Amino acid sequence: MSEPAVRVDTTSQVPPFEQIRAQLAALIVTGRLTEGERLPTVRQLAADLGLAPGTVARAYRELEAAELIRTRRGAGTRVAAPPTEPALPDPDQLATLARDFTASARALGADTEAVLTAVREALDEGTRP
Repeated sequence: MSEPAVRVDTTSQVPPFEQIRAQLAALIVTGRLTEGERLPTVRQLAADLGLAPGTVARAYRELEAAELIRTRRGAGTRVAAPPTEPALPDPDQLATLARDFTASARALGADTEAVLTAVREALDEGTRP
């Protein structure tokens, strides 16, 4: 992970560990982080984000439980091999992502129609070859 792709909004109602978990999970599932790619250490990511190491450790534990990452002593934390079968989205994770997006969009001054238009356009981009 060469650039800080994870950001935490300390004013959000979503706990920081969940923001980290959701963002890293999205990067892994979409292929922006690939199998074998090394993640920062817990201490390094915590320092980069200005958080307690325990916060990052919890996010990593949950990603490990979801089999998205694996940690080996001496080898660090790496992105795990993708599952052979596509997983159904977790409704709670999807709701969290939706809340985060809408809160950010509203902070930019977007109304409901602008938010829905942005989502439709993003979905349309995902179906184009």
